[in-house]
Amino acid sequence: METELQSFIQDASYERSLSDNTLASYERDVRHFIRYAAESGIYTARDVKKHHMARYWLVLRQEGRKNASLSRYRVSLRAFFRYLMDKRLVDADPTSDMDAPKPDSPPPLIITAEQVEQLLAAPDRAESIGIRDTAILETLYATGIRVSELIALEVSDVHISLGFIRCAAGGKERIVPIGRSAQSAIETYLTSVRATLARSDSEEQALFLNRRGERLTRQGLWKIVKKYALAAGIEAELTPHSLRHSFAAHLLENGADIRAVQEMLGHAGLAATQKYVQLTKSRMKEVYERSHPRAR
Repeated sequence: METELQSFIQDASYERSLSDNTLASYERDVRHFIRYAAESGIYTARDVKKHHMARYWLVLRQEGRKNASLSRYRVSLRAFFRYLMDKRLVDADPTSDMDAPKPDSPPPLIITAEQVEQLLAAPDRAESIGIRDTAILETLYATGIRVSELIALEVSDVHISLGFIRCAAGGKERIVPIGRSAQSAIETYLTSVRATLARSDSEEQALFLNRRGERLTRQGLWKIVKKYALAAGIEAELTPHSLRHSFAAHLLENGADIRAVQEMLGHAGLAATQKYVQLTKSRMKEVYERSHPRAR
């Protein structure tokens, strides 16, 4: 297949005007497959079948190739065999069933308990907006609710004396407990600030209002979190969802039952919550290696 590869690269260079980097990637990836095929007793492109590609795909995964690399191999091999199809050098395309792998997603950003404290202390409680923002940040971290759930909260969803809020966004409803710090922050906001933000002619029932007396938006919430992350000196790209991740991780680090955390997060299955268990294990190892005198 080496001869076909050189013809393919030449065609891609002159006919398709691809960049040098793309050509080098094509050549490297296809040559990797050619070596694999030869080790499997396959020496001509016509002899490559779909089951050979499926086996090769499995080998790449077993080697620990990341999804970004798998996507690149797929693109290179599909381009190669489509070229051979166009030139009538093969009768069928063995790569036609190769599914595109999902892109690698970065691990959730989890900030430390100390960073959480710095973030919660950042708003100026001498100002009305600072009191509101304190309540927002306390609620996010105390409950782990999603952005959509926080902005959908209405005043009637908060039950401070009973210590819980009701989330009903997206057609699903669940009860989430709130701690004393969040209860106090919400109560202060409700008794001293919300009425000053609300318009006199408005019947808006949203819990958190913007400066115009309207329901807080997603964009507004993101700006609030980023503003106080900067003020707290947190260099990581903090988002409202980072507080949800941190809520889950900190509960599990401190011994919370994973099914209770799953219920509080509103996860349909346990698998989505399991990722936090893996993260807390890796964090424990980091702490051990950094702190234990016999670990280094």
